[in-house]
Amino acid sequence: MKKLFKAGTFKTVLAFMFLTFLQVVAFAQDKVVTTTKHTETYTWYTEPWVWVVGGIVLILLLVAIFSGKNKTIVTNTTTRTIE
Repeated sequence: MKKLFKAGTFKTVLAFMFLTFLQVVAFAQDKVVTTTKHTETYTWYTEPWVWVVGGIVLILLLVAIFSGKNKTIVTNTTTRTIE
């Protein structure tokens, strides 16, 4: 009986099919995906309510400091010696 394929030819065809399969898998993984991530930095002192509360606290602090009762009691004492 006559051989239809030689052993070397069969190995070559099998290697060709295997390498083609690897190329298909590698090509499928070559998809380019672009993602954009928007990051925003948050700073607490840029909020308007923080400045309003800070101003109110500052005014209250100044009022508390300068409205203290500065009563100075001056007493004149005279001492007499009895002779």
